[in-house]
Amino acid sequence: MKRSIPLLLLLAFAMCAQKPAADRAADHADHMTAAAPAANWAKQALERSPRHREWVNVKAGNRTVSAFVAYPEVKNKATAVVVIHEIFGMSDWVQLEADELAAAGYIAIAPDLLSGMGPKGGGTSDFAADNNAIGKAIRDLPPDQITSDLNAVADYVSKLPAANGKVAVTGFCWGGGESFRFATNRPTLAAAFVFYGPGPESPEAIKAPVYGFYAGNDARIGATVPKTQELMKAAGKTYDVVTYEGAGHGFMRAGDAPPPPSDADQKTTEAYAGNKKARDAAWIRWKDLLGKL
Repeated sequence: MKRSIPLLLLLAFAMCAQKPAADRAADHADHMTAAAPAANWAKQALERSPRHREWVNVKAGNRTVSAFVAYPEVKNKATAVVVIHEIFGMSDWVQLEADELAAAGYIAIAPDLLSGMGPKGGGTSDFAADNNAIGKAIRDLPPDQITSDLNAVADYVSKLPAANGKVAVTGFCWGGGESFRFATNRPTLAAAFVFYGPGPESPEAIKAPVYGFYAGNDARIGATVPKTQELMKAAGKTYDVVTYEGAGHGFMRAGDAPPPPSDADQKTTEAYAGNKKARDAAWIRWKDLLGKL
């Protein structure tokens, strides 16, 4: 019997999606009805990394934000990238993305935006991999708190001895929308890299160039892009978009995952191939843009 697409990818596509900014506070409850299994492949890949990684506590007003930092092995001071997690919270895969940015020569810092919001006062790990509860908690995060946390993390990483002072932001699915919104709140950002996330309602305050990475098979998010392009153009902002045909929402995670088994059905095989191709192309573009900052 042919095997269907792996559960992890199905759930990633279903849960990573984010509504337009105007409806952010009323995220679809049905996206939270199923829990994705632990991405052990991401954890295993991370454990093989030779780079220095550490957890730090960053003060954000009266809050303490736990953040994962990955350092590049480079001679000179490096640009930093704030990595905003998906609706899954602080996952092994988010840490892996931070490590991959470090491999490319950048300091990456990924804050757990659920820090202090867990049932025991901790962060994402407090939810015991219950992605339904994680998603609901992320949905209810106060926007001003998110901005404060991100500003504190950006300030922290910009002042590290190994940093050159430049800070960019990136995010995936829910984090993609938040990276775009953060660009409206921090004019000193060097750039914003938005992965399959919608744009803000008012982009006038944005100073940094914004680069969008979208999937061809993601009509719900893709349908928001023309309006965002219109708003950004009217405001005189840089918004450079690439849509990867054959890819689905969440293609960066899905393209990182191991390939499906050899007896997988054609649809599953083609979906993986499209996501893997998009993921690889996106990384080439991303590293090229980072290199120009």
